[in-house]
Amino acid sequence: MVVAVAVMTGCGASSHAPTTASGTLEQLAARAACKPVVSTDSAELRQANCATKDGRYVLATFATDRGQREWINEARDYGGVYLVGRKWVAVGDQPVVTALHGRLGGSVETGTMHSGH
Repeated sequence: MVVAVAVMTGCGASSHAPTTASGTLEQLAARAACKPVVSTDSAELRQANCATKDGRYVLATFATDRGQREWINEARDYGGVYLVGRKWVAVGDQPVVTALHGRLGGSVETGTMHSGH
């Protein structure tokens, strides 16, 4: 399996990304300037829809690193851009993820859209 990972660097006065954020779903959402609308609330996964001036995205937190990686591996089949931190992920369009990267840190990964023939 080949995983595409995009490395994003900033141009301008500051060329380094912020320290990767950590915390609860609500703490991450606050740092991203979002009021989360929680759609999944379980012991293993908390997931919310967010909307900011940059656009809409999904923010999810995980109880375990393994649960996070399994979620990303399954979601990646649908395409999209993923901002990944320790036990959290944000999914959205490239401009939204780029803006979030500046607020939350983390690493950017891209999904691969599979279509039937």
